[in-house]
Amino acid sequence: MEDEDAGMVDIEEGQGGIKLTEEVPWYEEPLPPDHRSGFVAVVGRPNVGKSSLMNAYLGQKVAIVTPKPQTTRNRLLGILTLPNAQVVFIDTPGIHQPRHKLGQYLVAAATSAVPEADVIVFMVDVSVMPTDEDKMVADLLARKSQAPVLLAMNKMDLLKPADVQLHTEAYLSLGKFDDWILTSATRGDNLDKLREMIIQRLPFGPRYYPPDQVTDQEERFLAAELIREQVLLHTYEEVPHGVAVVVEEFKERRPDLTYISAVIYVERESQKGIIIGAKGEMLKRIGTAARREIEHFLGHQVYLELWVKVRKKWRQDERQLRYFGYKMP
Repeated sequence: MEDEDAGMVDIEEGQGGIKLTEEVPWYEEPLPPDHRSGFVAVVGRPNVGKSSLMNAYLGQKVAIVTPKPQTTRNRLLGILTLPNAQVVFIDTPGIHQPRHKLGQYLVAAATSAVPEADVIVFMVDVSVMPTDEDKMVADLLARKSQAPVLLAMNKMDLLKPADVQLHTEAYLSLGKFDDWILTSATRGDNLDKLREMIIQRLPFGPRYYPPDQVTDQEERFLAAELIREQVLLHTYEEVPHGVAVVVEEFKERRPDLTYISAVIYVERESQKGIIIGAKGEMLKRIGTAARREIEHFLGHQVYLELWVKVRKKWRQDERQLRYFGYKMP
């Protein structure tokens, strides 16, 4: 009977004939003695660039990004493996004053990441002065965090030279920080420096994930997120915040073709009409753009079918929230 823990065995030819070499599991691979690892919570109010930062470090889209506030609804892990460190980013929903049960879930998901983190990146939009929500986040960190806090003043590319001193001093006055830096997650300014600031504060430790893994999310979840991203990008007014996406079928029909059937849920019939559009044109545009994004992510062809259904006031209904995957941490 085979030993299930034996792992892969390679056959190599040598001068003495054939020898067997066992492949070393990733968690037993030798690491430098100063190897660091840990969890880094990226927190801040909505729409300051948290997801853009994580995507930039990973070199691929793991978290969807739109100009709409509260685009991120779930805690997502982004895993950056380097020769000397493994940095596990926790991308969190924007912290804000909730107006419904979904909002309460988003804030709870974000705040629960704070006590668990080894390092915290407090991200703000330095192109504008601090808001009440920025102050809310700073107060949360002062009360809940025992980890080093790095202040990342993002969107420096939008900061007017005349406002640099005023804005930076205003954010530094929000609390006590272990260090701070101006960044642009979209342009890449100072991201290498911020990464080194993070790594220097991580504890010494092993890798927690295989070196080729970049997220903890399944393909099915990421497909739903990429569809929701296109809904947010193509619609306006009251539609985006009332949208949820459920992938009902995700089947590999061929090695080079995946079939996906998904339902876009909204809260009102009027929102359904907006997403479908005249003669179905809006839904077709959303579907075409989402299919391209999913194909880029999966690396092969996708056949995508979309449906639109109404679930009235689902953001206020705990049972509906659980169905859509929003469970209180």
